[in-house]
Amino acid sequence: MTIEITRPAQVEGADEILTPEALAFVEELHRRFAGRRDELLAARKVKRAQVAETGTLDFLEETRDVREGEWQVAPAPAALIDRRVEITGPAADPKMAINALNSGAKVWLADLEDATSPTWENQVGSIRILRDAARGTLAYTSPQGKQYALRTDVERPTVVARPRGWHLPENHVLVDGEIAVGALVDFGLHFFHVAKLLIENGAGPYYYLPKMESHREARLWNDVFTYAQEALGIPYGTIRATVLIETITAAYEMEEILYELRDHASGLNAGRWDYLFSFIKVFRDQGADFIVPDRADVAMTAPFMRAYTELLVKTCHKRGAFAVGGMAAFIPSRKDPEAAEAAFTKVRADKTREAGDGFDGSWVAHPGLVSVCREVFDGVLGDKPNQLDKQRPEVSVSAAQLIDVESAPGRVTEEGLRTNLYVSVAYTAVWLSGNGAVGIHNLMEDAATAEISRSQVWQQLRNSVVLEDTGDVVTPELVSRVLAEEVERLRGENDPVRFERYYVPAAQLVSDICLSEEFVDFLTLPAYELLDSIELEGAAV
Repeated sequence: MTIEITRPAQVEGADEILTPEALAFVEELHRRFAGRRDELLAARKVKRAQVAETGTLDFLEETRDVREGEWQVAPAPAALIDRRVEITGPAADPKMAINALNSGAKVWLADLEDATSPTWENQVGSIRILRDAARGTLAYTSPQGKQYALRTDVERPTVVARPRGWHLPENHVLVDGEIAVGALVDFGLHFFHVAKLLIENGAGPYYYLPKMESHREARLWNDVFTYAQEALGIPYGTIRATVLIETITAAYEMEEILYELRDHASGLNAGRWDYLFSFIKVFRDQGADFIVPDRADVAMTAPFMRAYTELLVKTCHKRGAFAVGGMAAFIPSRKDPEAAEAAFTKVRADKTREAGDGFDGSWVAHPGLVSVCREVFDGVLGDKPNQLDKQRPEVSVSAAQLIDVESAPGRVTEEGLRTNLYVSVAYTAVWLSGNGAVGIHNLMEDAATAEISRSQVWQQLRNSVVLEDTGDVVTPELVSRVLAEEVERLRGENDPVRFERYYVPAAQLVSDICLSEEFVDFLTLPAYELLDSIELEGAAV
């Protein structure tokens, strides 16, 4: 075997996950598919260069026959027919995992991606937690002695795991000296240890696939699924995947993505922050016409966001796939009933819009919001499990409508700049401490929040945007001053030792990428290297 683990995972049950047989499976996945992954990442850069030259995107002429053809995705298995409320959360936290499984939601998105800080312990520990959840034995006792266990009086949600995106590495696994692909490590370990347990439970190995930018990337996942099923003796088509349409290029290839995965496809999901982050990244050279307003002002009702969600619902139902709505990130506050009620009102309005548009279900980030989402969708669905019969033939979305950001209401303000810098540092610092799901200002945030926040700062700086509330021009000096003020605010909110260990390096990283002449494709790539060094420091203490 030429697969190497660079250091042991200091987490309970790691030896049961990193077995020779499981690692041999991961090694084979890497040998078969890592090279194609590398080619697809290179193709992303080519696509970006084309957009920089043309200033636009369009539906692909070479796949017109797919869009105009008669085909459907495979019928849904029973465990995925009803997805009216889905709860999201990290798979690495046993307490949050148990709370999600006890929440009454129909689906739990068990996250190994944006809501998880990818420490080696978190990634390996997630697989152990998901295995124990499938066995029905998952339990946890807090340091304070409080016990958490799976309830037997509620129907448990179907578990849908989300591995990392194609771009992320796993530094702790080497194959022939090469750093392994994080997505293949996550998928490989999960599929090897958990797939047959899930099938025995009447469900199956189901996945959310993040950050894809083209149908060719979906084709690669489909080939991974086909090989994995054959290798472990699992029938073809058992795996089901729901794809997050969270990049602007993928929005132009929704039908093609479903087509490539048609024997394994379950649906598409409409993201928000990652979608806007991708928009800024792809159109970063196009000047003032593509400036995105303060993220707090960009509602899903903005014309270009509405075009995206309407097209997603129409595409899914045309092809027999489920359309899953976006995140309600609010955290209900027990200490502030007024704020909690305001949050419930916003969530209810958001989910009412989605249910009315034909979505089959939607996401919440907190167990306290499950009942709100369920109530809205119950009111629309009645006795039906989904809205696949709502075809939306009246929807017609042009290529131009998907990128018409100029029509979006909203302002660019210093208040928005401050919020973006504060959130970028606050989230990154907690991420560096090993936690990827972070409550900030009564919102459950993940890596997507930090990505849109820092990318907005970069875009405003590169375009010398004038802030509407102060009249100031966004310059390196202004960004540095506001960042320093927000970092001081964070210093006052945190323990001094914790501040120095996590917030200082986080602030430096945010400063570096916001002020960089070149746009950094993913915050999580340089942050991962920092995370590795902090892990090593901690191990040496």
